[in-house]
Amino acid sequence: MRKMSTDAGDVLECSFKENERPIRVQNAKICCIVAGFFMPAGLVLDWCVYGQETMAKFLPYRLLCSLMLAILWACLNYRPRTKYYRILGHLVAFLPLLCISWMIYAIDGATSTYYAGLNLVNLGSAILLRWSLSDSLIIFVLTLLAYLIATILHGPITNTGLYYNNLYFLTVTGVFIVAGAYLYDNLRRSEFQLRYSLDQNRAELEESNHKLRELDEAKSRFFANVSHELRTPLTLLIAPIEALLKDSDNLASTDKQELLTTMHGNSMRLLKLINNLLDLVRLEAGGSKVNEDSISIEEFIHGLATSVSSVATGKFIKLQSIVEPTLGRIITDSEKLERICLNLIFNALKFTAASGRVEIKAYQQGEWLTIEVSDTGMGIPDEQLPNIFNRFWQADTSSQRKFQGMGIGLALVKELAEVQGGRVSAKSEVNAGTTMTVLLPLKKEPQIKDSTLDAIGEPDDNEAAKEKDWIADLYKRAELSPALASLQAALRPVETSASRHKKPMLLIADDEPDMLRFLKGQLSTSFEVIEAVDGHQAVEKAAQFLPDIILSDMMMPEKDGLQVCRELRQKTSTKNIPIVLLTARADEKTKLDCLTAGASDFLLKPFTLTEVMVRLKNLIDNRLYQQELFVQKQHLESTLEQLKDTESMLVQNEKLSSLGRLSAGLIHEINNPLNYVSQGLQLMRLSAKSLPESEQADFNDTLKDVNDGVNRVVRIISDLRGFTRNTNELSQTFNFKTLVTTGLRFFSHVWKDGIQHTESVPESLEAKGDSNQIMQVFINLVQNAIDAVQSKKYPEGETPSIVISAQSKGDKVQLIVRDNGPGIPEEVAQKIFDPFFTTKDVGQGMGLGLSISNRIIIEHNGQILFESELGIFTEFTLEFPSANCTASTLAYS
Repeated sequence: MRKMSTDAGDVLECSFKENERPIRVQNAKICCIVAGFFMPAGLVLDWCVYGQETMAKFLPYRLLCSLMLAILWACLNYRPRTKYYRILGHLVAFLPLLCISWMIYAIDGATSTYYAGLNLVNLGSAILLRWSLSDSLIIFVLTLLAYLIATILHGPITNTGLYYNNLYFLTVTGVFIVAGAYLYDNLRRSEFQLRYSLDQNRAELEESNHKLRELDEAKSRFFANVSHELRTPLTLLIAPIEALLKDSDNLASTDKQELLTTMHGNSMRLLKLINNLLDLVRLEAGGSKVNEDSISIEEFIHGLATSVSSVATGKFIKLQSIVEPTLGRIITDSEKLERICLNLIFNALKFTAASGRVEIKAYQQGEWLTIEVSDTGMGIPDEQLPNIFNRFWQADTSSQRKFQGMGIGLALVKELAEVQGGRVSAKSEVNAGTTMTVLLPLKKEPQIKDSTLDAIGEPDDNEAAKEKDWIADLYKRAELSPALASLQAALRPVETSASRHKKPMLLIADDEPDMLRFLKGQLSTSFEVIEAVDGHQAVEKAAQFLPDIILSDMMMPEKDGLQVCRELRQKTSTKNIPIVLLTARADEKTKLDCLTAGASDFLLKPFTLTEVMVRLKNLIDNRLYQQELFVQKQHLESTLEQLKDTESMLVQNEKLSSLGRLSAGLIHEINNPLNYVSQGLQLMRLSAKSLPESEQADFNDTLKDVNDGVNRVVRIISDLRGFTRNTNELSQTFNFKTLVTTGLRFFSHVWKDGIQHTESVPESLEAKGDSNQIMQVFINLVQNAIDAVQSKKYPEGETPSIVISAQSKGDKVQLIVRDNGPGIPEEVAQKIFDPFFTTKDVGQGMGLGLSISNRIIIEHNGQILFESELGIFTEFTLEFPSANCTASTLAYS
């Protein structure tokens, strides 16, 4: 990169020098003439300052200097391309400097007034010779050296002040000249660089413009050749189709007749498109001639209106034609006028909704024939009006556009009008309508006899003329075949319900009625088909009917195929439906866009019906396999959940059984020593009487403490025996106060760690159920509350606390455990009853506590409710039948 920049700089420098050469040579020649004139003219100065004798002394030297300057001028004039032009330029300045320095040496030396001549030569040469910085420095140094040498050789310097004065002004003048030459040289270089870049850009633009013209010509030739070559096979297609349609009585079914009609209509549509392209190419190349003939403009306009009236009727649009009666017969190119009128009429019909109006008028306006086509359609925004007559321009270029087309109709109208010496204009108001106006030169036909007219209109009976007339009629019929669907064909199909048969359901979405009808007719034997005419309806019907597969066109109004894919993939109900997109674009970007949007597959137009069937069948089979796998997956997941629940219950039962066996052993082993301790205490209590009275009180207090401890151990063993007993007595009645008191006794060591606990349970509150199982649930909730408050850091003045309360609520009893711990996050709250879900560290819990507790309460016809606020509290409520609940109420619950 650096080498390329250096090469470019060298080229620019060489170009600058070449550009400067003729200018510097020319300026040096001018300096030779100026200096050659003023050197002899300086004799007048010599005579005035020093007298006649000195003038005579200096005359030969002045003349010699002028002679040498003349020689330099000749060299520069007759050899302007010499490579020594810079040296010759230096000599142009150096010769006068040398001559003036000799005069200083010869007269007065350091006090000579001729030092000003050195400044004059220095300044004049810098201005006229376009010197660079180096050139200015050379002459500046030579000037100082010449003056110093002249003054030193002249003799002793008597007036040093004047001498230094002269040197000072010579130096300052030289510095100014060098600085000015530097700035002026940079300015010239910048200016040249800009001009150089401009010339290069101009050359590149001219070359690009030349290539564009060549490409445009090649494109036009290509279009012309392709369109011309397409006409022949297309004609050979249309002719047999028309022959088959004429012999429609022999067709086996109406389906085949519909297929032939579709083929004929689309063939005529393609022929019209080819003709329009050929006309554009001819008009661009200037090869379209104006073939004028005589026509009755009234019959012509009314005939066109009659020809397209069926199209207007199909769209429920009122079409009206008005012609000024005084126009009579005119001379014009009827073929081009017909193309202009038909394009404008069909354009108006395309953009006008049902119940609208289209009007075509023809009248005289001065020396112009005026054709006006107005409609009550959607209108054109003001900012788009200047572009509507440009080739291939369309107001909506997106894939969701509602109105199809190539953007050549109005461009063709404009060029057909201009080739006849006319012009076209448009005025429009959004949501009010559009008026297209064509002005053509009006040439009225002179009055001739009817017999002459009849002679002109006599037909030619030879075969060549008949063939020519058939082709002309074919092209005319193609012009009368617009790409417009009737209102009936464009109506949205409505299916209120779809019955499911053995055939899979297929949703076809396409805004082309012919394509929709063709696909439905061919695929209805294998699929139950529902239709959609745009992207919006496709999304609605997919969500409503949930088809097995969707076949959609990519370019549709409202929503294109890509948007349909994206929306369906975002919905849970439709995200797995296979979608196949039909597209005419074969580029890689379109393929990637289809797959990125969520399409399962795509087909390029033109496609074969066999390929469509195979791809749809493969996707349907794949979807059925996925559905079977999904059902099996759900069944396996349900079975796995049941296995997990069973496993958890088995683990818990095994734990309780093990705990029961261990407790039984412990109870047996502990009861015997306790009996010995009780008997020992009794003996010690009897022996206390033998102690002195002053010691008996302390001794009895000690025995009482020991006896209380033993009794406490006895109660704990009794509670443990009851808790580990494996029972299932759901109909038994138990007391809540007893259950809570017993359960809290297991956590007596915890309350010593600073955790406050409060209980508020009525003495007489009873409930129905297995007290052992309810105890298990209660202990689990209390343990969770203790773990929660121990994990929270409390601010100063606040202590961890657990509140346990119970209350009767109708035929239900509620046991509430509330703590002021960190609370439960919302994302965790949704999973707390799931088996094996835990937020504790590994080894601190299996995640089965709340899951088992929830199952136990459900078996008691109750429920576990909880409420939590993050950072403030968590409250669990156990709700199950009270002891007063009747059997019927319990069954109902």
